[in-house]
Amino acid sequence: MASSVWDGDERSDLDAVLSNHGRPWDLVVIGGGITGAGILLEAARRGLKALLIEQRDFAWGTSSRSSKLVHGGLRYLKEGKFHLTRDSVRERQALMQDAHGLVDHQSFAFADYQGRKPGRWMFALGLAIYDKMARQTARHYFPTDEFLMLTPHIGRQDLKGGLSYHDAKTDDARLVMRVLQEAKSLGATAINYLAASKIDYVNELAKGVQANDAITGQDYQIRARSIINATGAWADRLRLSKELNGKIRPLRGSHLLMPGWRLPVAQAVSLMHPRDGRPVFVYPWEGVTLVGTTDVDHRADLQTETAITPDEVTYLMEALAFQFPSLALGLDDIIATYAGVRPVIDTGKADPSKEGRDHAVWMEKGLLTVTGGKLTTFRLIALDALKHLAPLLPEWCPDLRITPLFDNPRNNSNSHLELDLPRSQRDRLFGHYGRLAPEVIAAAREHELELIPGTETMWVELRWAARYESVLQLEDLLLRRTRLGLLLKNGGVEYLPRIRTICQSELKWDDTRWSVEQAAYLELWKKNYALPPKSTIKDWLVNE
Repeated sequence: MASSVWDGDERSDLDAVLSNHGRPWDLVVIGGGITGAGILLEAARRGLKALLIEQRDFAWGTSSRSSKLVHGGLRYLKEGKFHLTRDSVRERQALMQDAHGLVDHQSFAFADYQGRKPGRWMFALGLAIYDKMARQTARHYFPTDEFLMLTPHIGRQDLKGGLSYHDAKTDDARLVMRVLQEAKSLGATAINYLAASKIDYVNELAKGVQANDAITGQDYQIRARSIINATGAWADRLRLSKELNGKIRPLRGSHLLMPGWRLPVAQAVSLMHPRDGRPVFVYPWEGVTLVGTTDVDHRADLQTETAITPDEVTYLMEALAFQFPSLALGLDDIIATYAGVRPVIDTGKADPSKEGRDHAVWMEKGLLTVTGGKLTTFRLIALDALKHLAPLLPEWCPDLRITPLFDNPRNNSNSHLELDLPRSQRDRLFGHYGRLAPEVIAAAREHELELIPGTETMWVELRWAARYESVLQLEDLLLRRTRLGLLLKNGGVEYLPRIRTICQSELKWDDTRWSVEQAAYLELWKKNYALPPKSTIKDWLVNE
């Protein structure tokens, strides 16, 4: 039953939950992004009594603000990182199989223009290596007339043809929730809005966490036999010796979202930015078109929510004007924006884009820090972290071989989804909710199985999230449990009355609480997910 997985009961007696019946936890994971969630799942699978705590909401940081691509990373081949590419390609293939409906195939197109790099043969060589790693073959190059059938709106001047290849995409925040759902079904515990403020050391070894509840202000002491710091870009805050072993270089990646009808792409379109040759992509996502990404040093306070800058808007609009000149896209076409901070290991390179995307693991006085890496390889990162953790738990001898990420709930012959919904919606529900998908449908009231206009989200998903998925603020519901704050104009303000009708009673909020939450959400959206003031955004056409 759903209540055994997402019941919200943890907060009704947080003292009892965190004390673990007076025994130390085998493992405390700090950080509720995809890395922490992956570690929690793999630890629970291997018999550890594990707790995850997150200072804000699950997936609040990088893991709800990524480019949402599950990809092998063609760029890493050029840098000679063949092992990273191989691992990424194989994980991409496994995730598309294990999490179908949540991690899905996406074809990409790359135009071949006269005199522009990389040329056809260099790109084709990379794709041949890509295919070999994925153990598949495909046709990649198309002459001009055929390529324009794939990408009819791209610029045609000096176009010689183009290449097509395959990667995958996901909803990053929902992937985190699905991994946490699976971990909790195996006996793990995950608490949001519980911040680790200090690590407690006993005999020079990390043996506990001091934590503060952001909702009530109450402090807790959590005893642990082992601790993993999986806080990503925030990892240095809890470490003791970052100057000795390396440190994090926070890099910001910003994105635009536009209506699918205004920027129509059946294939994802990948291009090299005309200004600096960095890769930029445009692809269909959740009913809209997503444009990204930038890659710049982020020097602001990490505790303050980040947002796109005017220069980044200009940069991305410049790329769109170059690749889609006939569409004459403008600022009024932008539905929303978002920016995330990537945890990249600092090696001192002048160009942020030249920094590697490998993950790092540091053991410092019993505190294991894991950071860096890619969304695609989160499971490999989790298993590597557990391998380094094992010496702290000498009686624990885990089998760290890769297993399927999720069980396949479609084997359940009792599921009535086969009859009630189109296949695409069935696949999406099973991907997002796994074995709980039939219960999501059963929770629907009249008209709640309809799609919210302009999105691929059903109304019942709001009810389900409010009832079962640890929603403590309205932004949790609209920016992470669902993505309506990114998909709908003005953050979905037009639909807030109906959302209130569905969710207020489920959240047990009175009218005053709802009004406060709504005002806070709309203020946050305007500050961090809307465009900066138009007067601050330079004209990108002058850079042509």
